[in-house]
Formats: sequence, structure tokens, C-alpha cells
Amino acid sequence: MTWLVTGGAGYIGANFLHQAQQDFIVIDDLSTGFANRIKNNNILYQVNLQNIKDIDLVFNQHKISGVIHFAAKKQVAESVLKPDFYHEQNVGGFNNLIKTMHKHSVKKLVFSSSASVYGQPETDELIKETDNCNPINPYGLTKLNCEKIAKQYVDNFDFAVIALRYFNVAGSNNPELIDRFTFNLIPIVLDQIKNKKQPVVFGNNYDTPDGSCIRDYIHVTDLADAHILAMDYLESVDSKFDVFNVGTGTGNSVLEVLSMIEKVADTKLNPEIREARSGDPSRLVADVEKIRKTLNWESKKSLLEIVADSFIEF
Repeated sequence: MTWLVTGGAGYIGANFLHQAQQDFIVIDDLSTGFANRIKNNNILYQVNLQNIKDIDLVFNQHKISGVIHFAAKKQVAESVLKPDFYHEQNVGGFNNLIKTMHKHSVKKLVFSSSASVYGQPETDELIKETDNCNPINPYGLTKLNCEKIAKQYVDNFDFAVIALRYFNVAGSNNPELIDRFTFNLIPIVLDQIKNKKQPVVFGNNYDTPDGSCIRDYIHVTDLADAHILAMDYLESVDSKFDVFNVGTGTGNSVLEVLSMIEKVADTKLNPEIREARSGDPSRLVADVEKIRKTLNWESKKSLLEIVADSFIEF
């Protein structure tokens, strides 16, 4: 079976390709991706998902059996400033993709969703897939809207879709595939250290033990494995829609992550404390029992390994 990967030249997509060790058709607009990440017999098309004609051309040239959809804009703060742009890029692009899939009778889809669909959890318990989804930023809303569109295609056209709601991703086993953008906490802090600056912590009065946000940090290779298992699972089922959390089930605060970075980098940090950012919930930690039971997946990497593997180029 030949699968199409969108966003395969980006950080997470490229790590998936490296981990999967099989040949894929890849489309990426290269806005945050790098063509030299596409190795072996993978075929890259520089395509923007806003252009449905270009997507259609790729489907015309290959007998595609399924799609793994990574491509999306993903900066929470930017989405707050540019909600219309995020809707256009993420929801509009996804709509073009799934319409093209339907046209070509391609009905298998692994969708990279996000824990941001949950918004601000109502309790401090681990987040379950059955919990209410109430995004508090436009980025999370775009991911939830894409899930709803996918569900409609399952109900009306017998698609088989798995949405993987993953948490905070970092690290890489391959130096060439490290996250090159400072969009997330660990690469942001590494960049600040390189530039002899102190890290910034947004908010220290959240309802958490040390006052800083708590997140579930997952190694990108563990996340890649979850996508591989989801792809394999979909090849064995017909019409289905399901969602799975992908995390470790363990939360670490921003200050705990900074402490781990101090340990790995053998340096002392004196973070600057600023006001909390709009759209940031205090705690997001996954309940991962469902994916463990259904896909036989669980994370392997610790926070220490995640941070250490983020220092490959440091």
C-alpha cells in the first residue's frame, strides 16, 4: 500500500518518515519544512494545501491507499493574533485534502490532532478522550473542526479515520531531524542559552504546585511509532472513527523542564517571569490507557532522554 504524508518535510513528519522505514509520497509547501529531510525512495512534491488542483495532480499520478496528515500551522500565540489565517490554513487545507481523497476513493486517514482540543480541563485528573472538547485558542479550534469534518466523512462515505491528539513533542534520534524552529518550550530555551539569554516563563501563579504550567512531554520517535501503529490498524478496518491521546501520562511543569535542561546543559538558568499568555491552560496531561489497549502503544522515552535528544546540535 502507498501512503501519502502531508507535511513530511517538517519536524514531526520527517521523524515519522525516518522511523517508518518505508516509501511514501510526500507533499509539503516547505514553509517550515526542509526538502533535504526527504531521503531514500520517498517522493516529495512541493504543494500548498490551499491549492486543491495541485493536490489532485499528486493523487492522479499515484495510486494512494491512505493519508497521514501532519501539515498545519501550530503556534498557539500566533493563532490568537491571526485566527482567520489559522482557520484558512488548517481547516481550509484539510477540507481540500479530504475532498480530494473522497474524489479518488482514498478512505484511510491518520490525522495529527492536538491536546489543545480539550482547552482548559475541568479537573486536575488525567485527560481522557471522552472528556469535553472546548478549545481556548484558535489553533485548538482548527484541530477540533478538522476532527468533526473527518467524522462526517466516516459517517457519510465510510472513511476510516484515527485522530491522534498528541501533547508536547520534543527530541529526535537523528541530528538532521531536530526541531529547527523555536515554537515550543525546549527549543526556545536552547536557543536562548545559545544566545546567552535567560529563558522566559509565562506565568507563575497557575493552580499548580510550583505555579508554572504543567504539560505532558513526549519524544518525537514515540509519537512517530504511534502514527505507524495507527496506519497499520487502519489497513485492517473498514469504516471507523476513533481518537487517541498520545502522551506519557506524566506531567512536568515548565520550571521542572528548565531544571532538567540545567542538568543536561550543565548550566544555571535564571528565568524571567512574565504574565501568563492568553490561551494557555494550566495543566494538560494525557490518559493514555486507550491507545495502550487498542494499538498496544506506550511511550518509552523519559523527560531526561527528551531533553538530552534535543541537545544533539547544541
